[in-house]
Amino acid sequence: MKFSSALKFNAVSEWWDEYIDYDTLKKLIYQLEKQQQTTVTPYQDLESNERSSLVGRRVDRQTDAAFIPKLDRELRKLTAFYEHQEKELMDELEDLEELVKQQEELGLEGDHYSDASIDEDDEDDESLSHSREATATSGRRRRGLSTSTGNVRDSENVASESPLLPTDRRRRYSIASSSEGEADMDGSLLSLRRNRPLSGTISKLANKLNAMRDSVTSSMPSDIWNAKTNYAYDTRLLFKRRITTLFISFSSLRSYVEVNYSGFRKILKKYDKVTYSELKDEYLHEVVEKALPFTQSSKDRLHNAMNRLVELYTKCVSRGNANIARHQLKLHQREHIAWERDTVWRQMIGRERRGEGGGDADRPLGATLVKEEKPGLFEIPTPAGKLKITKKKLYLLISMAIFAALLSVSIVPGKEANRCFAVLVFCTILWATEAIPLFVTSLSVPFLLVCLQALRGPAPESEPLSPRRATEFIFSVMFSPTIMLLIGGFTIASALSKTNIDRILITRVLALAGTKPRTVLLAFMGVSCFASMWISNVAAPTLCFTLIRPILRTLPPKASFAPCLILGIALAANIGGQSSPISSPQNLIALGEMLDGGLDWGRWFAVALPVSAISVFLIWGLLLASYQPARGPDGESQIEIRPIRATREAFTLKQYWVAFVCLLTIGLWCVAHNIEEYVGDMGVIAIIPIMAFFSTGVLKKDDFEQFAWTIVFLAMGGIALGKGVTSSGLLDVLGGLIRDMVDGFELYTVVLILSPIVLIVSTFISHTIASVLLVPIAKEVGASLGGHHENLLIFITALICSTGMGMPVSGFPNQTAAAQEDELGELYLSNVDFLKNGVPASVVATLVVSTVGFVLMQAIGL
Repeated sequence: MKFSSALKFNAVSEWWDEYIDYDTLKKLIYQLEKQQQTTVTPYQDLESNERSSLVGRRVDRQTDAAFIPKLDRELRKLTAFYEHQEKELMDELEDLEELVKQQEELGLEGDHYSDASIDEDDEDDESLSHSREATATSGRRRRGLSTSTGNVRDSENVASESPLLPTDRRRRYSIASSSEGEADMDGSLLSLRRNRPLSGTISKLANKLNAMRDSVTSSMPSDIWNAKTNYAYDTRLLFKRRITTLFISFSSLRSYVEVNYSGFRKILKKYDKVTYSELKDEYLHEVVEKALPFTQSSKDRLHNAMNRLVELYTKCVSRGNANIARHQLKLHQREHIAWERDTVWRQMIGRERRGEGGGDADRPLGATLVKEEKPGLFEIPTPAGKLKITKKKLYLLISMAIFAALLSVSIVPGKEANRCFAVLVFCTILWATEAIPLFVTSLSVPFLLVCLQALRGPAPESEPLSPRRATEFIFSVMFSPTIMLLIGGFTIASALSKTNIDRILITRVLALAGTKPRTVLLAFMGVSCFASMWISNVAAPTLCFTLIRPILRTLPPKASFAPCLILGIALAANIGGQSSPISSPQNLIALGEMLDGGLDWGRWFAVALPVSAISVFLIWGLLLASYQPARGPDGESQIEIRPIRATREAFTLKQYWVAFVCLLTIGLWCVAHNIEEYVGDMGVIAIIPIMAFFSTGVLKKDDFEQFAWTIVFLAMGGIALGKGVTSSGLLDVLGGLIRDMVDGFELYTVVLILSPIVLIVSTFISHTIASVLLVPIAKEVGASLGGHHENLLIFITALICSTGMGMPVSGFPNQTAAAQEDELGELYLSNVDFLKNGVPASVVATLVVSTVGFVLMQAIGL
């Protein structure tokens, strides 16, 4: 969460203008960044291609000289406000202590209530109102604080001991029944401040308080803080409110200091990061920490003042119990709202909720983005009004019509197989058109299979399963070890992003890339591919697009390097979806379909890593030829890229713990087949990071709730459909047809036929859905060939599913890249960019899988 958002929640609203102007300082930093870039370029040594360190220091001094005066101005503003507030609150505290002392001296003695005293009180109220008008500024501050903190509850300790009074009497005499008591107290404190020693106003206040006591006070104890009369109760309630309000004021002032110090620290950190300066430590220690609000003596004064208020509350309200006093005062304290670092899944979900555009960053907090409803294709009049038919509704109606037609006719032999075929076609249309959300279609699979009784029991009987038995079967197979492996991958990705390990490692690698566009492009593509291996190709592009923002800000307008870099990251993230079993859902679906326990991680890496590396390198060359990223917008000048600066943060104990657990889990996955007798399956190993991170507080319940559960249910629906195709007998029917089609073909010929089919399907629909539909077919094709080649064809299908990247909708990396905008709100990429570069890149990557990948698969025994 950005500091500017945290400031909105933690600031006292009445003091908003007195806080550090964080947004203005941040905008200034980005302006200095652009000035710095334009200043450095003319001093470049074209012969040696090196920068002069003298020039670098000169530029640093220039940016510091422009930035420090703005910091000094903010610091002076903060200091002046703090000095005024502290003095006013300290004076009020002294007056309150004096008033408590005076009340103790007055005790329960005084004149009885009389009509004359009412008139005198009325006159006092008028004089007090004039006093309040004369001190309007102080009154406004106190009223503001009271409003911001809400009404102080009166139903604690003191309220429990008060006897009930007649309604009319309490309305006339009780301070608790109106706001007059607080006004009288305010007036008394102001009068004390002006007239020391005690003036006649305090005596009048004492008379007023005495006038409200019960007529039998002579028989009660003399200590007003323990007495049980109505007068004593009202007095304690009055002081309780005043002490609590003042405690809240001091608490707000302390929070004001903490928030502003955090603001200075964060803005200086951002300044050093953006301008490559080293101002943060020097300015914080030498300037900020020596200013009045941030000195240790000022902090001690605030702490002591709050302790004095706790002592007053203990004496006046809680009958000497300091623990109760401290607890009750903290209940009224302003809550400090803090944010922890987001996980990649929370960021991804947030982007989806914002429509992937990023152009709504300035929306008010708590607002809901309401998108303009798209116009319908046509409208149908109904008695309840006009029914608008959109494209998605039309697709839904068509799919339902086809579903009903398939159920009414016999397409394939066998009642259960025919019903399952209808479900398969129906879900395929819905997945391809996205007429309804993908995960909803997945959840409809078990519903349809059970209700249509499309499942059969095991051979040889193969009797139709009753709805009860079908329900038990279908739900038992949906939550498989593959799903547990997917959740374990989400957990590792969340822990790496929550502890900032991913950003630290990636920035250190990118710092070595230099300033040449072609080198920077290859470095980012390599990092995007590598990150996809561990935090999935769903989350990796989100992280990489964040890291390139400083580069994009300093590029000349219309520079070809910007779209080239964005597209390169997206294409590499797609290729990274091949690299490890947890890098994409399609890999996990393939693992779940493989025979003999599938592949261990070692054999997967033996094939996927070389294939991915070759594909990334070839796509890099394709992008260089297409965009010529080193050339400037004028076609003549050469672009030099602003280098990425490695973070200087040292690893913490929590980060070492996360790294250890991740490496341990991945190591166990690599040798899973060798330890099956102990762990059973890789899905059981996936529980290790879940237990390790959530039990130690690295991740919390909110992080678990923010996992990409739609992807989980999408995979579960695919598993259910695959089991349904097998159980219903449809797979046997399709297997016979496939055997006739591939009869006489060699294995490699089948691979060459299957590869373009998978590529086309995965290009136009989701990679995950493509694997759901095509992996079972590839498995049956492999079984038809003989020689146990099922795993090889499943593996090739899964890898090629990740190469479909010719359209903006082809996978999450492409969707994220298509939504990237410049500072003017213009998209960096168009459909032409994807067709011109994404389609050739898809073909190249598919050829690599079907040639190099095929050879490596046979080498490992598939």
